[in-house]
Amino acid sequence: MIFLWKWNLWIVIRERAGLIARGWRWPWGLIEKFWDKVVEAARKAKKLGQEDPRRIIHSLKVGLAITLVSLIYYFNPAYGDFGVSTMWAVLTVVVIFEFSVGATLGRGLNRGLATLLGGALAVGAHYLAHLPGRPAQPIILGIFVFLVAAALSFLRFFPKLKARYDYALLIFILTFSLVAVTGYRDEEVLELAQQRLSTVLIGCATAMLVSIGICPVWAGYDLHKLVAGDVDKLGNFLEGFSEEYFRVLDEGESKDNKTFLQGYKSILTSKNTEDSLANFARWEPGHGCFRFHHPWKQYQKIGSLAGQCAYRIEALSSYPHSHIQAPTEIQSKIQEACTNMSTESGKALKELASAIKSVTKPCSVDPHIVNSKIAAESLKWLLKTHFCEDVDLLELMPTAVVGSLLVEVITYVEKIAESVHDLSSLAHFKDAKPEPEPEPKSTLEQPQKLQQTIQKFSGMDGPHHIITINGSLSIKASGTVVNATSTDVIKGSKTKSNQRHMRHVFIREFITMVFFSISKFL
Repeated sequence: MIFLWKWNLWIVIRERAGLIARGWRWPWGLIEKFWDKVVEAARKAKKLGQEDPRRIIHSLKVGLAITLVSLIYYFNPAYGDFGVSTMWAVLTVVVIFEFSVGATLGRGLNRGLATLLGGALAVGAHYLAHLPGRPAQPIILGIFVFLVAAALSFLRFFPKLKARYDYALLIFILTFSLVAVTGYRDEEVLELAQQRLSTVLIGCATAMLVSIGICPVWAGYDLHKLVAGDVDKLGNFLEGFSEEYFRVLDEGESKDNKTFLQGYKSILTSKNTEDSLANFARWEPGHGCFRFHHPWKQYQKIGSLAGQCAYRIEALSSYPHSHIQAPTEIQSKIQEACTNMSTESGKALKELASAIKSVTKPCSVDPHIVNSKIAAESLKWLLKTHFCEDVDLLELMPTAVVGSLLVEVITYVEKIAESVHDLSSLAHFKDAKPEPEPEPKSTLEQPQKLQQTIQKFSGMDGPHHIITINGSLSIKASGTVVNATSTDVIKGSKTKSNQRHMRHVFIREFITMVFFSISKFL
C-alpha cells in the first residue's frame, strides 16, 4: 500500500511539473518569436539601406529640418510673434519634405503659393460677406466656401493640373476654408492669414534649404539614369537572345545564367516612375550637365518607346524556343538572319544607352541599324521564297513568328535612335571623342603585306626584294627600272640632310614602282 501511494504521488508531481514547464515554455516561445521578428526587421532595414544609402541620409535630413523649424516654438520671442500658428511650420516640413529635390521644391512652391492665394481670397470673401451685415455674413461665407471647394475639386480631375498642381489645389481649398470659417468668430482675420502664411513660408524655406544644401537627390539625374538603364537592358536581351534561342551550345543546352533575359521585365512597370521623375525634374534648378529647361519630355518619349519595345520582347521571350524544324540549308540561312537582326539591334541599343549615360552624341549607331534592316530584308526574302516551295508551312511558322517580332523590334529600335538623336540636339550633348587611331603594326608584318599588295596589282610572281630606308619600306619587283636587286637594310646617317636625301630617294623609287605596276596591269 505504501508503495502504491508513493507511486501515485510521484505521478501527480510529475504531471504538475509538466504543467509548470509548459506554462514557462509558452512565454519563452513568445519572446523567441518576437526576437526573431526583430532580427528579421533589422535585416530588411539593413538591406534597404544598402540598396540605396540615400534613404538613410534622407531620413536624417527630415529629422534635422523638423528640429530646426521646431526652434521657433521653443524660443519665447519667436513664439510670441506667431503663437500657436508656429505648429503650421512643423506640419509644413513634415508634409512637403520628399526624397528628391524636385519633389520637395514642387510641393513647397505649391503649398506656399496656394496658401498665399487661398488666404488672400479668404480675406476678400470675409470683407465682402461683412458688407451686408452680420446676419447675412454666414450665408455669404457658406456660398463662397461651396463655390471655391466645388470649382477647385473639379479642376483636380484635369490630367495636366492633377500631375503638377494637385497638391496646390488641395492646399488652396484647405487654406481658404480655414481662414474664411475661423474669421467669422475672430475679427482679426488679416492677422490670422498673415501668421499662417508666414509660418508656412518658414517651413517651406527650411525644407528646401536642407533638401538642396545637404546631399541633394536630383530627380533629373535619377530619370536620366533610369532611361539609360532601360535602353541598356533591351540591348543586353537582344544580344543574348541570338545565343540563347538560335545558337547550339557545345553541351546542347542553354546557358544557366539567364539574368539578361529577365532584365527587360522591370521596364514594363517603369512608366509611372518615369512620369513622376519627369514631373519632379521640371521643378529643379540647373545642376551638373542638366540645365533648368532641360528637355525632360524627351526622356519620357524614349522611356515610352522602350516600354513598347519591351512588350514585343516579352512576346519574343515567351515564344517556345524549340529548334527550327526546316531543311538544313533553310535552317542555317534563317538562323543567320535572325542572329544578325538580334545582335545588331542589341549593339545599337547599347550604343544609345552609352551615349545617354555619357551625355555624348551617338555616332556609331546608324551602321548597326542598317545591318539589322538588311538582315530583316534577307529574312523576309527567305520566308517569301520558301513559302512558295514544297516546304511544310507548319515547320516554318514558328520561325516566321519570331522573325516578325524581331522586325517590329527593329522598328522600335530605329524610333528610339531618332529620339536619342533629338535629345542630344535639344540638350546640347557634347560630341563624342574620336576613337584613337590604331597603332602601326610592326615592321616585320609590313613587308609581307606590301609584297602581297604589289603582287596583286603587278601580276608578277617573280622574286621580290625589300629595302628598308630609315624604317620605311619599299618593295621592288625584279625586272623593273629599280637598280636594287637584293634585300638590303640601309642605315642612313643621323643628320637631317641624309634623312631628307633618303626620303627623296624612297619617294622617287616608290613612284617609279607604282607607274610600272599600273602599266603592267593595264
